[in-house]
Amino acid sequence: MSETSERLLAGTSKPAGTPALLVLEDGAVFKGTACAARGEVFGEICFNTSLEGYLEVITDPSYAGQIVTMTYPQIGNYGVNLDDCQSDAPALRGLVVRDMCATPSNWRSEMSLPEFLAKNDVVAVEGVDTRALVRHVRDHGAQRAVLSTEDASAESLLSKVRESASIVGVNLAATVSCEAVHAFDSVPTSHAFAVEPPAPKRYRVVAYDCGAKRSIFENLVRVGCDLTVVPWDTPAPEVLAMEPDGVFLSNGPGDPEAVEGTYAQVEQLLGKVPVFGICLGHQMISKAAGASIEKLKFGHRGGNQPVMNLRTGRVEITAQNHGFGLVWPSLGPLVPELSEGFKGHEDDLRFWARAQCAPVVRNEKFGRIQLTHVNLNDGTAEGIAFLDVPAFSVQYHPEASPGPTDAHYLFTAFTRLMDGREDYLDIDIAADRLEGWTFAGDAREEGSGNAGEGKVSE
Repeated sequence: MSETSERLLAGTSKPAGTPALLVLEDGAVFKGTACAARGEVFGEICFNTSLEGYLEVITDPSYAGQIVTMTYPQIGNYGVNLDDCQSDAPALRGLVVRDMCATPSNWRSEMSLPEFLAKNDVVAVEGVDTRALVRHVRDHGAQRAVLSTEDASAESLLSKVRESASIVGVNLAATVSCEAVHAFDSVPTSHAFAVEPPAPKRYRVVAYDCGAKRSIFENLVRVGCDLTVVPWDTPAPEVLAMEPDGVFLSNGPGDPEAVEGTYAQVEQLLGKVPVFGICLGHQMISKAAGASIEKLKFGHRGGNQPVMNLRTGRVEITAQNHGFGLVWPSLGPLVPELSEGFKGHEDDLRFWARAQCAPVVRNEKFGRIQLTHVNLNDGTAEGIAFLDVPAFSVQYHPEASPGPTDAHYLFTAFTRLMDGREDYLDIDIAADRLEGWTFAGDAREEGSGNAGEGKVSE
């Protein structure tokens, strides 16, 4: 090969990476090469099926304690814009990809993803057969794993991972919550090209931070919430002393059973102030009502989960990130007269989608509770609404944009709940999905309201 050819090849090819190994506790071994920080990390292996949004995934505090596999083949091709980060620093233990792009192409990019990961000491590996890895996790379930660029012995790593701690029973929310009460009122100026300015502040809202994504708080601000953020275990009397119009319960990582410091407070808040929960917040409301929580085989993580709103019959394409879920029957017995005459619980909640019914149970603590949302992939519970106290929650993430904005209406629903409206959840998502968005050169400046050119209101 000529000297010129060698120079061209060197400039367009990746240098040889340090060998790395991913070993699961059941003995499965996957080989790759390091593409960010070096080291050895332990965590629960999981996978995310999103086609984009890798930065939001990597910086989501809900991934604390986990080694994340991205199923899309190339990750990093549009680089990193720091305004899109969901926290100050990644909380995940490690990252696994098929191919890591080191030369991004995007007008908003500030640095490459490998640079960002290395800067934040995140161990990452590429060159792994992620299709085989994901199929293995789907077949055998979530489990402990070790990712190492330091130990080349699969036998040694297997011994280490089997001695490592599980995330079950561990309060990971405490590790990613804020340390003190603070206000949140900022939205990224770099997003102004796509979304309208926040609505005027109308609602005083206290938000429990159990590992919240920044974009959730931004969406609350955008619908007019004057937001005060408190740590995960802030006593309910202190929250009520702030005289909020509503309380929000954030997403967060790990086993909800271990976050008693939050759900014990929620039990005291329900019935005294409107409450809205997302993801872990949904599980906190459920636990406060005495529900059981189950660990899912491999969880829901990605931007392609179909969910039906049983109250409206609408299907939303949702973003999700959780490994635990509500056991709906554990909330109480069915109320037949409010459940189209049905008297018994069904294991597969898609039954209620087919029956076009939003069933209601009678809960010992808080009266009637309605199942409002169901996952159409596996029939698990995705949302509930309390009928005798002002509270509702969803398991998925309305701040993300897979549908792209099918579930955005839930932030509007929270404001309607604080307004005292009984129909707060009955929003036409076809009309709401463009609410708050704008388009370059749109008719907003010209005073037009055409749906294809500008804002569409509810």
